[in-house]
Formats: sequence, C-alpha cells, structure tokens
Amino acid sequence: MKSFFAELKRRNVYRAAVGYAAVAWLLMQVATQTLPFFDTPAWAVRVIIVVLLGGFPFAMIWAWVFEWTPKGIVRTDEVPPGQSIARDTRRKLDFVISTALALAVALLLFDRFRHPRAQGDSSTLAKSIAVLPFDNLSDDKNNAYFAEGVQDEILTRLAKVAELKVISRTSTQRLKSSPNDLPQIARQLGVMHILEGSVQKSGDAVRVNVQLAKADTDAHLWADTFDRKLTDIFQI
Repeated sequence: MKSFFAELKRRNVYRAAVGYAAVAWLLMQVATQTLPFFDTPAWAVRVIIVVLLGGFPFAMIWAWVFEWTPKGIVRTDEVPPGQSIARDTRRKLDFVISTALALAVALLLFDRFRHPRAQGDSSTLAKSIAVLPFDNLSDDKNNAYFAEGVQDEILTRLAKVAELKVISRTSTQRLKSSPNDLPQIARQLGVMHILEGSVQKSGDAVRVNVQLAKADTDAHLWADTFDRKLTDIFQI
C-alpha cells in the first residue's frame, strides 16, 4: 500500500488533483461572474460547471497513465527512471496551482468589494432596486424609444425616494428584461428587488406591464397592467 501512495506521489497525481481543482475553481468563478454580462443562459453556466466537475476523474487517470517528456506525452510505464522529468513537472504544477489560486482569490475579492454597500449593509440592501430595460412587444421597432422613456421615468421617480438605493440606467442598460437568472443579476447589481416590464402599442392605445420581484427568491411581490390612450405621451 505504501508503494502505491509513493507511486502516486512520484507520478504527480496529488499535485495534478490540486492543480485541476484550482484551475476548475478559477474557471467557475470566471464563468459565473462574466457570462451573465453577455446574456448567457443560466443553463450554459451550469453545463460548464458540470463539465469541469466531471473532468476531474479523467484528469487523474491521465496523470497516472501518462507523463510529459521532452519527446512529448508518453505512457509513464515506458519512461526509463533515468529519463523521467517528473521533478520538473512537479515544479510546473506548483506554479500553475499558485497562479490559479491567486487569480481566483483576486476575482473573489473584486466581486466582494465591487458593491461594498450591498455586501455589508443589510438595511441598505433591503431598500435597493434595479429597473431593467422594458421589452418592446410592438412590431414597430421605433417604439423601443418609448419603452426606454418609460424606464427612465420610473428611475427618475424612484430616485426621489431618499432612503431607496436605485441602480442607474447605465448599469442596467446592458441587461434585458425577464433575465434567465434573476438572483445572479441582483448579486451583480447589489440589489434586493428587481423591477421589469414590457410596453406594447397598438394604434393610439398603449399597454404597460410592470412586475416587481424579490431577487433572492425570484418571487413576485407586485404586478400590474396599465392601459392608456396615446393622446399625451408625457402624461403616460
């Protein structure tokens, strides 16, 4: 049994396990924090995590069976003891491990301090809201300007509430209404509540749907539909 564990050490299987875990953790952090910015579906992020976790046993088998030599990748059993460069590989793995861990920790700290008020003040977080861009459900693409106007008007009125933390339109304009992963969006913006909706126009009639949700539970707190005549756009 001791010889088996000694062979695991000689073949750098232990270091390969730690190295794979460190790199996988880094890639998971990158995926969960950057892909939502590109409106990537939540299932795609989950697939990446599952693939990284599932690849661990294959990486361990590879580390046991093969060795990286100056002549390329060959089976470990075929490498004469005097020609093995396992020690050099060990130093390279140590470098990969330390680099991956340092980058992962830096990414975690960046995410934590990006929204310090939301992370550290629960009372502020409870009174925080982000208004996502409203969907334009009309065939006329020019009505997208009207949808943006509705969002701006809501933001302006909410910003007048002194105790309410309102995320600026600049931070939300890259997002879309009805996102696939509402809790993830809320964590990125540092808010507890999300307001989303849609605007639909037909002739001189306009319908505005609005929904308020608590982000951490994805539960709707309030929703309403407003039907108006398009006689005075500013009155609407």
